[in-house]
Amino acid sequence: MRLRSGVFASSCLLVQALGVALFLRGFFPVPVRSLPGREARADPPAEPAPPGAGMVSNWTKIPPPLFKKVVIVLIDALRDDFVFGSKGKQFMPYTTQVVEKGTSYSFIAEAKPPTVTMPRIKALMTGSIPGFIDVVVNLNSPALLDDNLIWQAKTAGKRIIFYGDDTWVKLFPKHFVEYDGTTSFFVSDFTEVDDNVTRHLDRVLKREDWDLLILHYLGLDHIGHMTGPNSPLVGPKLREMDNILKKIHISLLSKEESSLPNLLVVCGDHGMSETGSHGGSSEGEVHTPLLFISSAFEKRSGPLAQPEHVQQTDLASTLAIGLGLPISRNSVGNLILPVVGGKTMREQLRFVHLNGFQLSRLLQQNTLAYEKDPGYEHFKIAEKSHGNWIKLYLEGNNSEILLNLGKKVLKQYLEALKTLSSSLSKQVAQYDMYSMMVGTVIIMEVLLLLLLSVPKALSKRAEFEVPLSPPLFSLLFYLMCLLLCAVHVIVCTSAESLCYFCSMSWLTAVGVMMLISALMCGILSAIAKMFENSRPPPKNPTVSSSSWSEIDVLILAGTIGHVLSLGASSFIEEEHQTWYFLINTLCLVLCQDLCRNYFLLKECDPQHSTNVKQNFDSIGETSEYKNIDIPAASNSKLGKASSSSEFIKGSDKWISVATPWIILICCRLLRSLNQTGVQWAHRPDFGHWLTRQTVKPEKYFVGKKSKRKSDSR
Repeated sequence: MRLRSGVFASSCLLVQALGVALFLRGFFPVPVRSLPGREARADPPAEPAPPGAGMVSNWTKIPPPLFKKVVIVLIDALRDDFVFGSKGKQFMPYTTQVVEKGTSYSFIAEAKPPTVTMPRIKALMTGSIPGFIDVVVNLNSPALLDDNLIWQAKTAGKRIIFYGDDTWVKLFPKHFVEYDGTTSFFVSDFTEVDDNVTRHLDRVLKREDWDLLILHYLGLDHIGHMTGPNSPLVGPKLREMDNILKKIHISLLSKEESSLPNLLVVCGDHGMSETGSHGGSSEGEVHTPLLFISSAFEKRSGPLAQPEHVQQTDLASTLAIGLGLPISRNSVGNLILPVVGGKTMREQLRFVHLNGFQLSRLLQQNTLAYEKDPGYEHFKIAEKSHGNWIKLYLEGNNSEILLNLGKKVLKQYLEALKTLSSSLSKQVAQYDMYSMMVGTVIIMEVLLLLLLSVPKALSKRAEFEVPLSPPLFSLLFYLMCLLLCAVHVIVCTSAESLCYFCSMSWLTAVGVMMLISALMCGILSAIAKMFENSRPPPKNPTVSSSSWSEIDVLILAGTIGHVLSLGASSFIEEEHQTWYFLINTLCLVLCQDLCRNYFLLKECDPQHSTNVKQNFDSIGETSEYKNIDIPAASNSKLGKASSSSEFIKGSDKWISVATPWIILICCRLLRSLNQTGVQWAHRPDFGHWLTRQTVKPEKYFVGKKSKRKSDSR
């Protein structure tokens, strides 16, 4: 099958696009979603029915709210050690005092990557886990259509006020009765971006016409981006945030009534790395503080324990219970039990039952074999035990048996919630490996076929034969098709397999299998033809039959390895490390090759000089045979030429050997000027040395010298 080079390249691009699309479809998993319609918006479940006839629980509605007013203070890029570490004790004394001795509960909330603002706001308000595709729309956030806490609060008649990052205004348009958005693009603004939020506080805290107040401060995040977490600007900014929290807390306490207390929530959307950036999965980026401060909690006593770790998605479920709202349908979070720990046992069991019912229903709508899930089984066991507890409660049993059984049921519910949440979270983060593997195979086959065809396709008018026609009628092609179809049937009929490629029609799937088989047979045919057309080895053993040198192989392997490394998430911010390694390796190989050619050639290859001599003798014999006279001077010149071709004399030899080492030294000096990447950016370099205060004389000397040069010009 003969094709023009342009037609062949276009065909390869189309097949390559198919492989890339299939790979991306598997790489970005479909998020867990609840089914739309009346079933998804059904009324909340009643308490589990107690066993026996004639006994029915009358609690069928959502529990009433636990707090009158809720204030959420979200401090962008607030790391956990900024509150619970030494910086918190030094710069946030009031918050530290409330955490250690006040009426509060403190946790470390773990955020899932990507740790950027818009996906984190989604996770906080919906309880779901956004994917990496949300990074693309982070700067232009569309309206959030999923069920979320803000929509539930607005539907229930709650009055919401917001001040801060305008991402909230884009995600929740027409949800706030009052708002003032600040842009996050001016990263060099550390002061006004927060002052524009704080200027509303004195006025809004005196008012009574709101139920939920949300404040999003950006100044700390801007400082981190510009100067890093160890900047001297971090301390004053933390002190400013501490004064704001003090003002809000005192105002909420002064306006509390005997009916319902108020709640202050302090959290961060994400942390920051050692360089001040965020988006990855390092400990500093994913660990954020989560504080619940309210007079409804018991006052702390004794030494402060290490804060418990929770998921960032748990906030949506906890605030929904606290505000008396339904839990978002797509939430995978758990109720943080200490927040409702002051309520009666029946209320606590009701709260965790609502959370478990929501998670189990979400699991049913996204998993075929949900009945075999351990979390679903644990929930059904806890629900049955809850019914037995309801029976004892309705019978008026107030003994210690009722209390112990309630604690046991509560423990069962918490275990079920943890397992259900883990199952749903894994489903969100689980890649479609089968689709990714099929897409990868197609991509690699097309690339290999292109590499084999490159020498014949360099000319735009080149025509070459694509080795597809013979393989299509070979036994290998049909055997590969049968084998791939058998693998496809096994994978797609397995109980736990839910992938995009399996959801395609069988005709489409068989077509893809035939394409993969044809490409593989074409590659094998092209390789076989290359070996058939290869030249026989030359008679002279000293001359290598291969046109590829060791350096050529190294450059090709290094380039391919670097391209493959870009597919790993760990190399996104450290991709330059492979270039450092390849440059050092290439210089060392060049030095070894030069030393071998210039110094070890005579010892390693003693026949080289004799072969050269024989070559010149053969030239002389040929000249005699052809009656061509070669003077003696010419023979001496040929002898000198042969000796000069064996060894390079003079300074050129040493310059050639020293060049790779000079390149290595220059590369090392260039690397020391400024550390790059995330893992090494905190290490000292020449830039740090110039910014230190102890090197002022050196700076003056460098500046004076440069000034003299400029004056002389």
